[in-house]
Amino acid sequence: MNIFTCSPRPVLETCGLQNFNYQVDPYIGCAHYCRYCYALNQAQTDWTAEIGIHRDIAGQLAGELAQISPQKIYLGYHTDPYQPCEAQSGQTRTVLKVCLAKGFSVSILTKSALVVRDLELLRALPDAAVSVSVAFNDNRIRRQFEANTIDTEARIDALRRLKQAGITTNALICPVIPHISEVRPLIDMLAPHADKIWIYRLSIQNQADQNWLNVARILNTHFADQQTAIEQILFTTEHSYWRNLRQDLQQLQKDRQLNLDIHL
Repeated sequence: MNIFTCSPRPVLETCGLQNFNYQVDPYIGCAHYCRYCYALNQAQTDWTAEIGIHRDIAGQLAGELAQISPQKIYLGYHTDPYQPCEAQSGQTRTVLKVCLAKGFSVSILTKSALVVRDLELLRALPDAAVSVSVAFNDNRIRRQFEANTIDTEARIDALRRLKQAGITTNALICPVIPHISEVRPLIDMLAPHADKIWIYRLSIQNQADQNWLNVARILNTHFADQQTAIEQILFTTEHSYWRNLRQDLQQLQKDRQLNLDIHL
């Protein structure tokens, strides 16, 4: 993987997520290269070959944070802040140190167990939160869609360690792919270690988008007998599949008093 210094650009950017005004992407591109990722449709680089970093992320971020009041910053919107190169480059760890020095906090979304490395920083940050994203309880299937990520069990173990350390922990079950995803088993695995679980369907905006082209190839190769049915469900907003699954999870939430946020 080629790590290059990107062209000058803001480190701190506005965030479209509810409850967050700003986000930081410590990297440009993501070596996890999850084939279904929405960010692939705006990719500026070849994620299989190169990842960009900011020239002076510490100095630039410190200057940008000085222009706003202390608040929680989101990490993980366009790129995983703990993708493999973070182990050497430490861009995300630098962001955490700057946020701590300036009185800010963070909410992180990752698919990596590397986040546990920064436990001491996360505990020092005010009300820091970490969310771990999972999509498949069968690692054979996981490798078809996100071969460069770690096993689901390793992510859940990281979530467990974070929770034991007193960090606010959440989980994201995403994307739910019809006839492939097994949501209930994932909830069973995550519930003991997550304060809240979000559940999102695979959302494809356009069948010409790169993430759909990637998914369609996988379906054609590994799930050919189900491809037509899966595609019909994915592109039918109120398909009975989504309605039935939503109702099933709502009942599960009620029966077990789970903190689920269901978007199906």
